[in-house]
Amino acid sequence: MAEEENGVAVKEEQKQQKVVEESEEKPPTKSQEDEINKKFQKMGISFSIWPPTQRTRDAVINRLIETLSKPSILSKRYGSLNPDEAASTAGVIEEQAFVAASSTSSSVSGGENSGTTDGVGGDDDGIEILQIYSKEISKRMLESVKSKAAASATPASENDSNSVAATSEEISSS
Repeated sequence: MAEEENGVAVKEEQKQQKVVEESEEKPPTKSQEDEINKKFQKMGISFSIWPPTQRTRDAVINRLIETLSKPSILSKRYGSLNPDEAASTAGVIEEQAFVAASSTSSSVSGGENSGTTDGVGGDDDGIEILQIYSKEISKRMLESVKSKAAASATPASENDSNSVAATSEEISSS
């Protein structure tokens, strides 16, 4: 009886292994990608990495708001923004990054290194532009929190210097 159970268990394990092996996805080859793209084109569906959809841009803005207004590594070092200020700052950051990346996209996709033979920018160009967009967002977010921290630190240091000056004047007049 134990042998039957072991035999069944072994067979069941082999079946599971086969299912796992069959379900593992392998990256498509270049010819498979071309075939998929042709099918999408026939169906009137196009896929491009750049420009992002409005839904994606809204998701980026929401993530920025969360990063700017909730506890994070940035907030520990530079402080956090209130939700309204974070929302307006996030919108500006995303818009500026999008414009910067879009202006780059025309030079990248129109250049000689576009990666395609038909003169249209390839997926690699879209990835490059998306990386530029991401870097611009990161750079502008960091600039925003740094300037906010500097602005909030400035009045305190001005008050300190004013009180030091007043104290110096009091001492010198005595």
